[in-house]
Amino acid sequence: MGHRTGIAACVAAGLLLVTGCGTSTDSTETSTQSTTRGAEPAYAAAIRPVITTLMKDNVIPGAVVVVKSPKQGNWAAAFGTRGIDTSEPMTVDDYFRIGSNTKTMTSTVILQLAQDGKLSLDDPIDKYWPGVPNGDRITIAQLNEMRSGLYSYTFDPQFNAALDNEPQKVWTPEELLAIAFAHPVNFQPGEKFEYSNTNFILLGLVIEKLTNMTAAQSLQKRIFEPLGLADTSLPAPADSSIPDPHPQGYAFGTNVSTIDTFALPPAQQAEAVAGTLKPSNQTDINVSWAWTAGGAISTADDMATYVQALVGGRLLDAKMQKTRLDSIQPIDPANPDQAGYGLGIVRFGTHLIGHDGQLPGFMTFMGYDPQSDLTIVIATNLATVPSGEGSALVLLKGMLPTFYGADALPGKATTSPTSGSAEPTTTGR
Repeated sequence: MGHRTGIAACVAAGLLLVTGCGTSTDSTETSTQSTTRGAEPAYAAAIRPVITTLMKDNVIPGAVVVVKSPKQGNWAAAFGTRGIDTSEPMTVDDYFRIGSNTKTMTSTVILQLAQDGKLSLDDPIDKYWPGVPNGDRITIAQLNEMRSGLYSYTFDPQFNAALDNEPQKVWTPEELLAIAFAHPVNFQPGEKFEYSNTNFILLGLVIEKLTNMTAAQSLQKRIFEPLGLADTSLPAPADSSIPDPHPQGYAFGTNVSTIDTFALPPAQQAEAVAGTLKPSNQTDINVSWAWTAGGAISTADDMATYVQALVGGRLLDAKMQKTRLDSIQPIDPANPDQAGYGLGIVRFGTHLIGHDGQLPGFMTFMGYDPQSDLTIVIATNLATVPSGEGSALVLLKGMLPTFYGADALPGKATTSPTSGSAEPTTTGR
């Protein structure tokens, strides 16, 4: 989720991954001065200075990077500090808000329910939730695929002002839908791709109706427990806390000021890079407004386990997993190799599949390459860098040539959060 939710931001970066890949013996690096455990994989020597430089140039306080590969070994490293005014180092065990990576979890439960015969992906949403504009024609699949045409409540100016003025407000799904439905639809169902958080609030309500559980309980029972994700949760709406240990999370600008662009004005960008303009601390905001579209909390290690299962098919039967992967369509039909979106899942370039997440204070990326078995997870404690690009994506783009060669070409990064446009975007606000 950008300051609200991210459209798989690598999507945003328009990454082109055009070669094969190798990679990653267990090691851990704490802060930019490395302390390792065990033998360190050879690629770490190439990645470390790149990450350190990119963090300095983009004023990213801290980051955790996890790379896993059966070919070259595994690596877990923490860089920088937990806060902008502290020397306390980030650690690989830190918890992060993972934003729109939550969408993959919500979608997975929906697909499990379809697999179990509790619903059909072709069902119209008004079968489960009345009052949705075009609800008799918007299917469960189209909600998952971001092709519903529904306005995303996270673009509403009054909603964003409320986030700025009442950061501890507890939002209900019904309130969020009322905001969305007060706006005209953006297009007819299935007409095109456009990232909308409204879709995944509706899917969360469908889960609760069909399971007679809270969405959090369904995710716990159906995903977190089977995969042993002891450090992953969807907190209760009134719970603004993050488990310890965790970093402080930061964001430049306000929710209102970033509706149209995450980029700071040029003069402020220079001040931010110089350190004279500080980001605001967003650690303890209430994110009930993100709920099943982006409210989960996890660690980088749990995310690595999860994305391998997500893409590798451990959460669905073979038929439904094929349906999911086959559903991925180019976000920009004119550039089909840049990125694609399917049933709650993203293809980044031509190799990595997963998602990303961005909330005020944090950004995370998770990707898995089923051909090479490469896994990359990145978590940071800054939402977007001063230029407007997602912080985790800045680091990812610097890492890719190590694994995919010099032909791993990052596309033009945009600073506009308006998703669904021809130009890839950094968020699906």
